[in-house]
Amino acid sequence: MCILARSLVAVWVLLVCLTSPVCADFDEGVAAFERGEYPTALKMFRISAKEGDARAQLFLGVMYQGGMGVPLDYTEAIRWYRLAADQGDAGAQFNIGVMYTQGQGIAQDYAEAMRWYRKAAEQGYADAQYNMGGAYDRGNGVTRDHVEAARWFRLAANQDHAKAQFNLGLMYDRGPGVPLDKVQAYMWATLSAANGIKEAIILKDGVAKKMTPAQIAEAQKLVREWKPKK
Repeated sequence: MCILARSLVAVWVLLVCLTSPVCADFDEGVAAFERGEYPTALKMFRISAKEGDARAQLFLGVMYQGGMGVPLDYTEAIRWYRLAADQGDAGAQFNIGVMYTQGQGIAQDYAEAMRWYRKAAEQGYADAQYNMGGAYDRGNGVTRDHVEAARWFRLAANQDHAKAQFNLGLMYDRGPGVPLDKVQAYMWATLSAANGIKEAIILKDGVAKKMTPAQIAEAQKLVREWKPKK
């Protein structure tokens, strides 16, 4: 079920940066990156990264992993990701996990990928929680465990992760990992569909055919009352 992250850029900066030369350089780098002015972004991120700014180190990793303004270089990407990850940056930890999963610049190693996903997931990083669920669902790098898969999918789904919502809805409809529950299946499929997952529309319609009107009304009420947990 697992699909890797929606974007190489695992984190857009949400932290408030105090006024300082390092923060100013970083902010200028982000602005340039968003405009597609990669040489300027690279210059600014390097200045901040050398001062130990984990966010800048993360962006440098993204640029080298994606070949944005620099030659594609997985080894250099991992180097920058590790510097950020060692400071606890969840986005960098997640991206290292992706590189181990895909075998980019390093030998493919699902167990090592899981180690890095777990670091990010335990910080509440939704994409990492989703990939943890997928790994447990398939038994990649861990012993296959559908109950544990459902637990991680739920954590991501509760943060409004569309694909995790779909997978959780699928599990409630067909199992295993959770008790079969058409109301829950309909609710999660509806939320996923609202987030753009086309397969979730098919799932929701299929589940609805097996439900009573009272069950559908209950599920729709749950959808209206649902709020993401951040």
